[in-house]
Amino acid sequence: MGRTTPRQAERVAVVGSGAWGTTLALVSQRAGHDVALYVRNPDEAGRIERTRRNERYLPNAELPPGILVTADLASACQDAALILLVVPSQTVRLSARALAPVVGDAVVVSAAKGLERDSLKRMSEVVAEEIGDAAAARLCALSGPNLAGEIAAGKPATSVVASQNLAAAERARDLLMSPQFRCYTNEDVIGVEMGGALKNIIAIGAGMGDGLGAGNNAKAAFLTRGIAEVARLGIAVGADPLTFAGLAGLGDLVATCASPLSRNHQVGEELVKGRPLAEIEASLGQVAEGIATTAAAYALGRREGVELPIVEQMHAVLFERKSPLEAVAALMQREAKHELEGIRKTAQMSG
Repeated sequence: MGRTTPRQAERVAVVGSGAWGTTLALVSQRAGHDVALYVRNPDEAGRIERTRRNERYLPNAELPPGILVTADLASACQDAALILLVVPSQTVRLSARALAPVVGDAVVVSAAKGLERDSLKRMSEVVAEEIGDAAAARLCALSGPNLAGEIAAGKPATSVVASQNLAAAERARDLLMSPQFRCYTNEDVIGVEMGGALKNIIAIGAGMGDGLGAGNNAKAAFLTRGIAEVARLGIAVGADPLTFAGLAGLGDLVATCASPLSRNHQVGEELVKGRPLAEIEASLGQVAEGIATTAAAYALGRREGVELPIVEQMHAVLFERKSPLEAVAALMQREAKHELEGIRKTAQMSG
């Protein structure tokens, strides 16, 4: 049973200084640990260390003295009990490769949500290929309904630490737990990661629906059909169906699709205004993971023979110049079917 506070302060290294990485540094510090936040750019690292603010990604949060900001990866990870890898999904491989020589005995937690576009692999699969067998044996994934701005502000939140190594998952869970941040464990790494990655695609669609003024009935239906689609693809690649009813499935989907803080939701809203995708991405200033994940999920669905109507329409809008209104119309005009069609069949086949 997890305790709410750690027995003693330990070293936690956070690799990646975006909004979520910076927030996890705050989470770790609030849990009572000595924290090192690794920032790749030395000038940016020096600026954050001096001002105690990450003005680019999380300007409203002040970093307490217990968080060291450094551009030295080896120094950041030295004697760390826990290393949180929090970089954009398409850079995870290079970051994990750089991390390999300095992992030591730490439990490594992948906190990126996405699929590698070329290989179609989940983030923990990518990390495992790069950090060495010993570190990979205790590798975990972190996912859940976690909006960085709210957590950084001290609002309560929950997340899931998944690993096939239950002792490693419990270790990471206990190190991250605090009165404001509650963690659960799960052995279903596939389901936890697929839920976290695929919900970003659904969030783009939810933003489009809000931008079009489709209403709450339509949004509720879209989210429900969205989680069914996430589950179909997740089950096809080996996930436990029950995971998608939990925090890393439905919980993350609801938070991301409902909040204006979500970058993926913002992408959908801006697409409705007719703005080019490249212009939207540039204006965000941060990565909207759902864009690359849409391309990967589209290819993965075809490889696995899974019907993904929402993913297909999001792919058409993002990469084939289909209008959001045309995409909504295409979804509404699909052939009538049983609500659970595809889910039961996929679950039976995977079982």
